[in-house]
Amino acid sequence: MNKRFIFTLLLSSAFALGGCDPNARMSEHGFRLPDGDAAAGRETFVYMQCTQCHSIKGEEFEEFPGMDPPYVELGGTVTQVRTYGQLVTAIINPSHQLARGYAEEVVSENGDSNMYNYNRHMTVQELVDLVMYLQPTYNVVVPKYRYRVYPTT
Repeated sequence: MNKRFIFTLLLSSAFALGGCDPNARMSEHGFRLPDGDAAAGRETFVYMQCTQCHSIKGEEFEEFPGMDPPYVELGGTVTQVRTYGQLVTAIINPSHQLARGYAEEVVSENGDSNMYNYNRHMTVQELVDLVMYLQPTYNVVVPKYRYRVYPTT
């Protein structure tokens, strides 16, 4: 074979492989679990005892005797959409991103979330029901910005 042809083939292969994202296999694009049932999701929220550490804006739950009030509030007014993927990730990998606005010792220990890992105990159906219940509890608003008006000359 001609050296020029081999060089061109290798160079083309390098460019083609360079365009491949090694993290693409971990992408959330194209990932979607089936829709769940919000009423069943609320039951899962109570059954899995999520109310020990979480409250939901506008919801009332039975208190646990001798327990501190819930620490991390879910739902309410936010400035960013809580996507399906973000909620699934928060449930199955709670250490991925810790809750903001809370003292670190309240939500984590040594950088790991204090949230119990339910992966061995929660069914996929319970997961999709829980996400279906949680997602509409967020009210997304556009953040208010103050723009400075400069005088024209």
